[in-house]
Amino acid sequence: MSQNSTNSDNQEIDLSMISNKIKGFYEGIGTSVFRGILFFKRNLLIVGILFVAGAALGTYFDLNNETYDSKIIVRPNFGSTDYLYSKIDLLDSKIKTRDTLFLKSIGVKNPENLTKIEIEPIVDIYSLVNYNEKNAAVTTNTQNFELVKLLAEDGDINKVMKDKVTSKNYYSHTVHLITRGFTTDEKTIEPILNYLNNNTYFDNLKKIYVENVNVNIKKNEEMILQINTLLEKFSTASGQKSDKLVFYNENTELNEVLKTKQALIYEIGIKREQLVNYENTIKKNSSILNIKNTESVNGKLKFVLPLLFIFGFVFIRLFLKFYKRQALKAQQNIA
Repeated sequence: MSQNSTNSDNQEIDLSMISNKIKGFYEGIGTSVFRGILFFKRNLLIVGILFVAGAALGTYFDLNNETYDSKIIVRPNFGSTDYLYSKIDLLDSKIKTRDTLFLKSIGVKNPENLTKIEIEPIVDIYSLVNYNEKNAAVTTNTQNFELVKLLAEDGDINKVMKDKVTSKNYYSHTVHLITRGFTTDEKTIEPILNYLNNNTYFDNLKKIYVENVNVNIKKNEEMILQINTLLEKFSTASGQKSDKLVFYNENTELNEVLKTKQALIYEIGIKREQLVNYENTIKKNSSILNIKNTESVNGKLKFVLPLLFIFGFVFIRLFLKFYKRQALKAQQNIA
């Protein structure tokens, strides 16, 4: 019985201690909040001046240092993807080292306003898997599909899709530009694209590619004319004179001829699309200019600087108070 009474007393003591500690904790918080209120009340004028000064300075910086993003969607032709990435890296290094003479030499206006350039692929795994470079048509490409499967066996498919080696095989890429203030095609975009397309080796490749495409189109058109002549002869032999001739028969050879004609017409359309893409080594598909950059503290300094000034003031006062307290303790210990 005595032992049970002792355990009960110990539990009551423990609960009482915990209750006192919790009460002391909340009282400590209340005391700290009250001291903080008194601190800001005593230094209201200084805090007000710091807030206004920070807001004014932040507004000035926001208005005079606005940054904008511009995006150019490009397609590298003739196997020029690695060339494109290396050139973008070179341009970025020139921008970081503030080599404005080089940037001016390639035609960039106001190069001091250009702060960054980078490139990333537009991830399109379906086009990568299905694209057939030889025929320039979207077909089932088993080799590409098996390659992606092989790469993904030992890792996450999402990582493989965004891997640097894989990403360079996508057909469209986005060039990001960051500038201080507005930019235009004439000031920045066109000079950079002209610089990227200034390469003798790829210019020669371009001529060969374009010539080959034109030859293929001409051959396909000749084959279509031959097929049309054959169909006309068949129509005459069948005694059918209609211009809109539709065959419902079991002549498999004729069906194959019609399928061949359809495939040739489709291929001519693809080849003409290729000619549009082959206008330049680095073909610009589209561009979006002057998107206001709101990342990090861009455009937010009017809010950040007042808080920074006030926190700095509070930190300095607390540090001085701490230093004086420690210095006083040190003097007492010496005495």
